[in-house]
Amino acid sequence: MRTRFKIVGLLLALALVAAACGDSSSDTTTTTADSGATTTTAADTTTTTVEPMVCEATLGFIGPITGPVAFIGGVQLNWFKYAVDTFNSDMGYDFQIVEGDNQFDTAQSATLAAQFIDNGDIVGVVGPAGSDNVDAAGAVFEAGDPDLTFISPSSTRVGIAAKFTGMFRTVGTDDDQGPTTAQLMIDQGASKVFLIDDQSSYSTGLAASTTAALEAANVEVVSESVTQDITDFSALVSTIPDDADFVYLPWQVAANAQIIANQMQEQGKDITIVGSDGLDSGDFVVPGALIVKFAGDISVIPESADLLAGFLAEYPETNTFGPPVFVATQALLEAVDRVCAAGEVPNRANVQAEVRNTNLAQTILGTPVSFNSDGDLADGRFYIFQTDADGNDIGFAG
Repeated sequence: MRTRFKIVGLLLALALVAAACGDSSSDTTTTTADSGATTTTAADTTTTTVEPMVCEATLGFIGPITGPVAFIGGVQLNWFKYAVDTFNSDMGYDFQIVEGDNQFDTAQSATLAAQFIDNGDIVGVVGPAGSDNVDAAGAVFEAGDPDLTFISPSSTRVGIAAKFTGMFRTVGTDDDQGPTTAQLMIDQGASKVFLIDDQSSYSTGLAASTTAALEAANVEVVSESVTQDITDFSALVSTIPDDADFVYLPWQVAANAQIIANQMQEQGKDITIVGSDGLDSGDFVVPGALIVKFAGDISVIPESADLLAGFLAEYPETNTFGPPVFVATQALLEAVDRVCAAGEVPNRANVQAEVRNTNLAQTILGTPVSFNSDGDLADGRFYIFQTDADGNDIGFAG
């Protein structure tokens, strides 16, 4: 069973109005009777039926469908398609999609942005995912057509949405995630944290936010930095202080985090790993690890049960990166629908204006969604999960 978006479609109403208000014209003749009275008779009347306006639109998707984080892009693409299919089925529309695989590469993100600008049918875009790719695509959108809306379902860098006219996002920022992560470790009695960033802007921004919150609570932070290309961390692991309470990895490549976890075990470093949302992957399976995510577990949200069941009936798996895509797509689709309901033809400018008016009281995420003036999520929050030996989440805290 599929759950409706609860949008009032006006196609039937438009059809009824058109039928009642057809374009008509008539010719009349006037005659004067011998009595002097004047009468008017209809000589000819023709009626033209006005067809109701068809609501049409195309949405684009940019994400890492293949490449080093395909576990993100594949699930995101599936939720994007599921949202459009569900909306089309419920509302009787035939909205189209265009898929763009950026392979988690900034240059490819920029190329896709240029191609989407040139495709005049596209009125809005879901994606990209990571903040570096958002930055690359956003610069192209801003220079080429700032009216083209793009909604990122997984970019958390502070301030990035304010840079671009058409950017919005359905997840919180590092200003939300950093303090949540720090408070998690503080609540567990941390006095020393070993932090390693991966030199991406995502990682360094999150590291800075978390460090500030930890140090404000008088927790010592020992910081190191590596590139995403490194796959042997044995030398670095040897420098982790034995009295560290946590090793914090705000990383994007989960497979690398698994390598460092294995090498910590080999060297007898029995220290709990705390990971950012980038480690929410089957590539990282470390019992007892704590993961801070930008979306909760929708399987425990009763109102999301039907949509989740419908998705899993069509696609094999999901993860935290999927549901924010559904909400991003929902915001775009409802914006297009409101444009059509107002009797206008959807274009980039009027769709963006309606996206700014987004006010979803209930979403699959279990939280309301609206945007502030910068395009950020008005009520951003993060959630804490712990993993078991199979990589499953055990325990959940909002």
